[in-house]
Amino acid sequence: MSLIDLASANADEAARQMGICNACRYCEGLCAVFPAMEERRTFGLGDVDYLANLCHNCGACYHDCQYAPPHEFAVNVPVAFADLREESYARYAWPGAFAGLFARNGLIIALLTALSVALFIAGFVAFNDPGALFAVQTGEGAFYALMPHNTMVALFGTVFVYALLAMAMSLRTFWRATGGGSVSLAALREAAASAARLRNLDGGGIGCMNEDDTPTDNRRFYHHATFYGFLLCLASTSLGTVYHYAFGWQAPYPVTSPVVILGTLGGIGLLIGPAGLYHAKRTRAAELKAASPGGMDVAFLAMLFLTSLTGLALLVLRDTAAMGSLLAIHLGVVFALFLTMPYGKFVHGLYRFAALVRHATEQKADAP
Repeated sequence: MSLIDLASANADEAARQMGICNACRYCEGLCAVFPAMEERRTFGLGDVDYLANLCHNCGACYHDCQYAPPHEFAVNVPVAFADLREESYARYAWPGAFAGLFARNGLIIALLTALSVALFIAGFVAFNDPGALFAVQTGEGAFYALMPHNTMVALFGTVFVYALLAMAMSLRTFWRATGGGSVSLAALREAAASAARLRNLDGGGIGCMNEDDTPTDNRRFYHHATFYGFLLCLASTSLGTVYHYAFGWQAPYPVTSPVVILGTLGGIGLLIGPAGLYHAKRTRAAELKAASPGGMDVAFLAMLFLTSLTGLALLVLRDTAAMGSLLAIHLGVVFALFLTMPYGKFVHGLYRFAALVRHATEQKADAP
């Protein structure tokens, strides 16, 4: 029997709470979860995994619920779904053998991977030219004086393609297990709009509860800084690839180049966003914290933050003797980020988008 066929205590608890919520329906206007819940009369494993990943963890339903603890029904949807989401990363991971390893030791593995790759690159440079690591390298192509471009592409292209494959396989398994079917362009557009605005993170319009029952938009801001910072960095990398292969222009580029401007803006977003999300996680009210917080959430935030920090440091000090060491550290962190992406919070972003697509499809099917 496969992992996705196995029920769990977290899934059973989420199904129990959804049964109570489906009878009450007081919170149906808060977010997409409750209208999606109302489409069902029973809740299997795929159903609750779908609803858990549709949940944006704003906390509003806990504070509005008349059956929340200390009531004997003990309904706490944010915690039940947070625990189940964490479990779903492993349930649908590909290959499945890696899921438990990363779930148990995510941050340690990510940091050790970053350190190991950084040391490998430093050793590679030292082996080929012992003085190059601490030499001042300037001008176009300076980075490749340390490691040839083709070698760099082979190393990082391999792990990036692996990450894309692993995430695609995981997303396919999640989609099938949660009952996903055909997808319309209209549903994709609606899901994209919801994801871009984080429409379901506002608690029905008042904001997100985190430290207490006072709503704020802080978590939405940090999510946006992270998401759009990542997209800006991706745009910078993509444009740099076009520059290299289409025009023969080699990195590092001038500070006035669109590649550097996009990367700098994205890097600032990836400092503010992950730091803010980590702070929000640490200060979240005890009654809203997951019972078993996973290391992969923290690992993903840490790798994003360190990728940005080392990248910006490399930009500032690239014309100094520190460039070689900083490049090795930055590339090590990027490698670790790619390797761990399919097993933590990043893949949840894919599951959440898939859940939004399915929700939009269901709502359109019900429309008169």
